[in-house]
Amino acid sequence: MRLKFTFPQTLRHNDRVDCVGWMSADDLYSVGEDHVIYKYNIIQNELIKISELPQDLYPLDMHWLPKGASLSSTGPGGSTAKRTIGSDLFVLATSDGKFCFVNKNGRIEKTVEAHRGATICVRWSPDGSQFATGGEDGQVRIWARSGMLRSNLVQAASPIFCTCWSADNDAILYCTGKYLVVKPLSPNAKQNSWKAHDQIILKCDWNTVNNLILSGGEDCRYKVWDTVGRPLYASQAFEYPITSLAWAPDGSNFAVGSYNTIRLCDSAGWCHSVEKPKDGSVFGLSWSTDSTQLACGCGTGRVGIGHIIERRVDWRHLEFVLTDSKVITVSNCETELKDKIELKDRLVKMSVGFGFLIVLTSSQGLIYNCKQFGHPALFDLRDMSMSLIVQAEKYFLLSDGVNISVYSYEGRLVSTPKLMSSKPDSVNVNTVSISPDTIAIRDATDTKSIAFFDINGKSLGDGKPVSHAYEIVHLALDQTGSPNERKLAFADKFQDLFLMLVRSTGQGQRSNSQRIRKLCTNIGSFRWNDKNAMLAGFTDNKLHIWLYPNVIFVDSSLVDKTIHRIESGDFGKNPSISDFLSCQITIRKSTGALIQSALPIYYELCLDLLEANRAEEALQLCQYIADDSIYALIAVISLHNRDFDSAENAFAQLSNTEMVFCLQNLRTIASKEEREAELALLAGGNIQEAESHYLQGNKPLHAIMLHLNEHNWDRAIDMTQRHPQYLEIVVGYRQKYLKDYGGGKKETNAKYIQAMKNVDVDWDQIEAKLTKELGEDSALRIIE
Repeated sequence: MRLKFTFPQTLRHNDRVDCVGWMSADDLYSVGEDHVIYKYNIIQNELIKISELPQDLYPLDMHWLPKGASLSSTGPGGSTAKRTIGSDLFVLATSDGKFCFVNKNGRIEKTVEAHRGATICVRWSPDGSQFATGGEDGQVRIWARSGMLRSNLVQAASPIFCTCWSADNDAILYCTGKYLVVKPLSPNAKQNSWKAHDQIILKCDWNTVNNLILSGGEDCRYKVWDTVGRPLYASQAFEYPITSLAWAPDGSNFAVGSYNTIRLCDSAGWCHSVEKPKDGSVFGLSWSTDSTQLACGCGTGRVGIGHIIERRVDWRHLEFVLTDSKVITVSNCETELKDKIELKDRLVKMSVGFGFLIVLTSSQGLIYNCKQFGHPALFDLRDMSMSLIVQAEKYFLLSDGVNISVYSYEGRLVSTPKLMSSKPDSVNVNTVSISPDTIAIRDATDTKSIAFFDINGKSLGDGKPVSHAYEIVHLALDQTGSPNERKLAFADKFQDLFLMLVRSTGQGQRSNSQRIRKLCTNIGSFRWNDKNAMLAGFTDNKLHIWLYPNVIFVDSSLVDKTIHRIESGDFGKNPSISDFLSCQITIRKSTGALIQSALPIYYELCLDLLEANRAEEALQLCQYIADDSIYALIAVISLHNRDFDSAENAFAQLSNTEMVFCLQNLRTIASKEEREAELALLAGGNIQEAESHYLQGNKPLHAIMLHLNEHNWDRAIDMTQRHPQYLEIVVGYRQKYLKDYGGGKKETNAKYIQAMKNVDVDWDQIEAKLTKELGEDSALRIIE
């Protein structure tokens, strides 16, 4: 991947250019110290001189109002009108301590005195509701979008060279001297500051998608940080100071400018490419909203426009490389043949997976079948600038950061799920996932919650999001299995990995604690397999592959035995998983290098056999492989599939005699409902599901005794309202419990106090009922 720069001959100022910004993907504005505002259309190669600023006004920074923002104004009679101004207005910071609202026609709509000395930087909040300015006087001020001062947020001892907003609009990042500071807007919240560089920091940026911070300064280095100040990457010391930098809106790349140099870097920090324009220092950098074009303003007055080319995606034996803005080269590694896909418009985004290549251009979408590239399916983007593609086996999802649309691979629009929030950049690769039947998305208004939709856009269950205790930072749905077995893996801000059953299975409804289980701690990158329900992830600098993650719901004691671990010094620091196809895992190191790691093929063979209900053949496979994890796989999957013979054989090989005896006892149970209830207790410990099975089999006493054994006293006596013949048993065991374990305490539960007035406990009658309905040897008779 690299930037291909062009410097239009006509687009040139007579003095240096600090301010560049994209009004749209095709229209670029630049403001130089020659006081001229230019508009350049890259499609028509047309330059328009918009206006000329007053000679005493020297621009230092500019920022367009985020797309879709609206501004309220009061009309005659006190009526309030709201007009959408989106990308029709930008704020210009000037050297005389002011800022100006300038419309797209170059007219200054309003000028406000902001700072003593120069107003060095200005930035709109992501939602466009307010903006921040930083000045030579060391102040950071927050302004309403009408230009009214809201607060004096910061008073520092040195000038503020750069300010940025958090994704939630609730904090400001600014640089002062050698320090980076994250200052919350709430007066009671504590700020976080750290020494980031050895010399003065000139520029910083905070991405709303990946939530990472970028900084550069006079020590000639650029660095990447997380929000608490932990260093993730530090470049070498270059020859010249870092004069400009900017994150791409989608968070996948960033650009760094210095004297005669522009670097394109990955989000992890390593450099993709270096361009050497001979135009002095690069003072202004601005990405287009689709993250494919970069504009730079230089010290000589020239303005450059860079297009990202040589983007590369691959799937199995096929490699796709964007060799020009409208040409994709296809290489087949098996046949060594090459092909070209020529597009009518500039490519914005491409993705490949599950045998299909999805290409988004500036005007339409194209779907290519990887078996032949001759006749793509076309679909209209409906005037939306899509910045995200997420693929599944049967469908794919597109998003512009706010809305989502689901398409089939024939190009048919399937659904447009209605989201609760229109917060910019709330939908990104970390917060949304799609499977053949389910869509999962993190709630933009509550980052601790996940909303689920079916593929037709309807909310699952009761329509309420599923809540977690902490903020969720990454989520992914598995791609195989039936809808009732659909699982979601998600990581929270403390790097704990959880597994969740999307739909409540069985006859009873599972609570959140039963649907969500913790799989591991200190998780890094993780990814589902495309063919089987395997999950790979980095934890403690080791690659872990959970061969059957569902074991956490079946028998948690076998989780460790169904993990395959790969340790290697080649992974380096902070590796990420790019692909997990069949037995091949593609890993990207922090240096940008790709390495391959292979999983033993017999795991995949075993999973395929078990999926086809050929457990006996899977057991025969174990005879040639000395690996207990294979037996553990067979045991837990056979137990889940109700294949008790195969499960018993596998547990016997693992010397798990307790499970062998339990399975032998299950065979003696004639009633299917009772057997399913016992199995629910044996495998997942799901009390509610077991109760439902007992009641379905017309065995209410079994369900009541189950709750008595679990000391669920309220539920037990509540069930006697429909089955009053068992009230004596419940009251009797309650009295016995208070006598044996409560030290003879008096009853305080109002339900039992009322019941004791109507019941005389006779243990001979209780024993007779229990013997008649449960039998002499039933485990449900034992209450501790």
